[in-house]
Amino acid sequence: MSDSTAVFAGLSLDERASTVDRVAEEMRRALFEGELESGTPLREQALAASLGVARSTVREALTILVAEGLATRAPNKGVTVTSPQADSVRDVCAARWVLEGAGVRVWRVATPEAKELVHSTLTAYIDAVRAGASYQELNERHLAFHVSLVGLTGSSRLVAMEEQLVTELKLALAQVDRIRRNAHDQAESHAALVALLDDDDVTGAERFLEKHLSDAAHDICEALGL
Repeated sequence: MSDSTAVFAGLSLDERASTVDRVAEEMRRALFEGELESGTPLREQALAASLGVARSTVREALTILVAEGLATRAPNKGVTVTSPQADSVRDVCAARWVLEGAGVRVWRVATPEAKELVHSTLTAYIDAVRAGASYQELNERHLAFHVSLVGLTGSSRLVAMEEQLVTELKLALAQVDRIRRNAHDQAESHAALVALLDDDDVTGAERFLEKHLSDAAHDICEALGL
């Protein structure tokens, strides 16, 4: 096995999806679990050899990752794992505030189902923390809670926008976990936010969320040395 292929040795494919989708999903998994560091060259030939697929399949999968902001394509340099930038992290968190804040503001008129999803995703996150779940699962549970806040708006388009932002943020969080070797334990702060909503203190919840997201942007940038 060549050195260029060895870096991708831990990748494997799910047989149930289309080949391009399987390659893209396996690449996402490796990125979000921190197996591939920021700036790692994603060589078509090495990936194709490691995964046992055609280079054209890898090329299509990489195009998907570039569109999602997880990989960067540069002229004469090929494709690399995107390196989180401070401005990008802050912009993602600012955009999340617009979407999640919109959800918090309509708490009183949100559907019972949407409110229940907020509670159930919080419970799932707290349970994962207590169970000592992996960094990847904690990040998944954590961000699922934030997506549920946008779901309070009842808009599938806004939820899709939040999910895209979360996808970008997962890459930065994976790099944070590589550096710190621990996941952020934010279960208590999330529970405090929901308690404010349950107490019908929407204004307090809105202020709490704004500070939470601002602090998150600062902490991620600090951990990455940005």
